[in-house]
Amino acid sequence: MNIVQNLENIKKELEDNNINPKVIAVSKTFEISHISPLIDHGHYIYGENRVQEAKRKWEKLLIKNKNLNIHLIGGLQTNKAKDAVKLFTCIHSVDREKLVDALSIAEESLKLKREYFLQVNTGNEGQKSGINIKNLEQLYKYTKRKLKVVGLMCIPPVNEDSIKHFEILRELAKKLNLNELSMGMSHDYLKAGLTGATYVRIGSKIFGQRD
Repeated sequence: MNIVQNLENIKKELEDNNINPKVIAVSKTFEISHISPLIDHGHYIYGENRVQEAKRKWEKLLIKNKNLNIHLIGGLQTNKAKDAVKLFTCIHSVDREKLVDALSIAEESLKLKREYFLQVNTGNEGQKSGINIKNLEQLYKYTKRKLKVVGLMCIPPVNEDSIKHFEILRELAKKLNLNELSMGMSHDYLKAGLTGATYVRIGSKIFGQRD
């Protein structure tokens, strides 16, 4: 599988539709040996789900290659906040005040400033990460006093039309005057881009299916 060609095909498809979201290559579960052709090609934005896996894979490379931007797109426990701030340029999964506090303390301790997305549970699903829509404004007001909030993120319910959820997220961001939207994955990135995504998170369409 030619992962460089896969990425270029995705970029061309986006350009052909006159949209230009940044592509986060979701590299979770893949080793650096598999990812490196993409880095050599000049693609520097990657997404990981777990702090420990990302630390093992990227920590040394980040020292050598200052162009790399690793984004955390999975859920984050408060006890991993310091490691996350040290490693990730951007965290897409802020969804509660306790986590905001932990990240703020970590930033102060490490003398680092990062960028954050609030993850919104647009389907109000019981077991899913993300803040419910009705509590979003309160969390935003709390978070912006402590962290640099740049946008909103969502993962639509599997069995629903994702466009509806992308539109909800876009309107919520507009209401809060936030410019960045992290939405869309391998199966719906084009829909997301056409609905206003500024970041799309693409894994299997670039790297192939995970084992």
